[in-house]
Amino acid sequence: MEKQHDFTQGNILEQLIAFSGPIMLTNLLQTSYQFVDSLWIGNLLGANALGAVSLSGTIIFTVLSFVIGLNNAALTILSQQKGKENEDGLKRYLNAFVIMMTIIATALGFVGYIFAEQLLELLGTPESMMADAIAYLRINFLGILFLFGYNFISTVLRSLGDSKTPLQFVMIAVILNIALDPLFISGFHWGVDGAAYATVLSQAVAFIYGMIYVLSKKLAPFSMPKLPSWKEFGLILNLGIPSGLQMAVISAGSTAIMSVVTTFGGGVVAGFSAAQRLDSLVMLPAQALSTAVSSMAGQNIGVRNWKRIGLIAKYGVLYNFLVMVIIGILIIFFAPFGMKLFIQEEEAVAFGTRYLQIIALCYPFLGINFILNGIVRAAGAMYQVLVLNLISFWILRYPLSALFAEFFGDIGIAVGMGASFFISSIIAFLYFRFGKWRRKELFS
Repeated sequence: MEKQHDFTQGNILEQLIAFSGPIMLTNLLQTSYQFVDSLWIGNLLGANALGAVSLSGTIIFTVLSFVIGLNNAALTILSQQKGKENEDGLKRYLNAFVIMMTIIATALGFVGYIFAEQLLELLGTPESMMADAIAYLRINFLGILFLFGYNFISTVLRSLGDSKTPLQFVMIAVILNIALDPLFISGFHWGVDGAAYATVLSQAVAFIYGMIYVLSKKLAPFSMPKLPSWKEFGLILNLGIPSGLQMAVISAGSTAIMSVVTTFGGGVVAGFSAAQRLDSLVMLPAQALSTAVSSMAGQNIGVRNWKRIGLIAKYGVLYNFLVMVIIGILIIFFAPFGMKLFIQEEEAVAFGTRYLQIIALCYPFLGINFILNGIVRAAGAMYQVLVLNLISFWILRYPLSALFAEFFGDIGIAVGMGASFFISSIIAFLYFRFGKWRRKELFS
């Protein structure tokens, strides 16, 4: 059996570095799905196809965000049960999550497939991109169960203190995707459809392998599925609904910003899409640290060790700030090279470069949000984090991006987003320091 960490004791900084490292690598490998797709699509099929894939990807994340939020709720509940060393509770809540995740993921996949065209129209997708975007979106919706199946397994293992095993599942998926992408896109001449099929097939194999591996090694107390009790069902909904809405707020806010981008034409859309691919890589350390501190804090919240939780927050913020400053400096110097990995069109490269060089200065502040909100979420204060995200995206990020774009043109998008990162980090700190999230009690 893989080593599972007990975060209620031991050196916090060493645990944070050791535990977050595999999560960073796992997230990097997961992001490489879109990264590899974008490299092939951008270079083989052009900026128009790349824009179609990016627009479809935005909607996929928006529609499926409720399931991602359930993963956050699972991390909170299961890590606290692990901290309490409650094996029976761990088993019961794990079963309940399996039932609910399966039902919700299947329903979202069906609805998303049926209404793909209408969703893209709401986003203002250019007519030249519509056909490719619909095809890519529908194929990905067909594979939603595989995508969230192996992501859920990873969440379960992390809540138990194991961040290394999920690497195996993701590595299998990535290797398959790298091999299948050029074959399906160019070899079979399936174009954008081929990229989508390669991704779904790779995720299916990873999910099946992951389930077999975890069950055979007994890494988590999975059992034959059965209907959960009302108590389990109620707690999951109480955390899962606001947690899912958090992700919906984030993804819908990203969609709203994309609607600002589309007003500047195809060149800016393509440049922004490519820049977002690099953005997704840059934010991986902060996202990994957020997951790590959430797991670590969750176990300690289970035993009400507030002093240790404060130290986890302190080390998490400092570690994040150092890493994100270094990455920001690198982005400022290498942004033009990074953009040209995806697209060659001069207008798109120029916009994407300017956008990245401005936003890079504000990465450390966005990371602070990830860390502090991750700890608050670990306490089960999901509605509070929902409010923080509403403020961050809908009172700050989207309005400021639209406002600055109105006054300064396309580059105002980056200025507005950067300003929102800074302001929202201050708000996150104030709530972490003075809010009442520590009073939250999940289990009687």
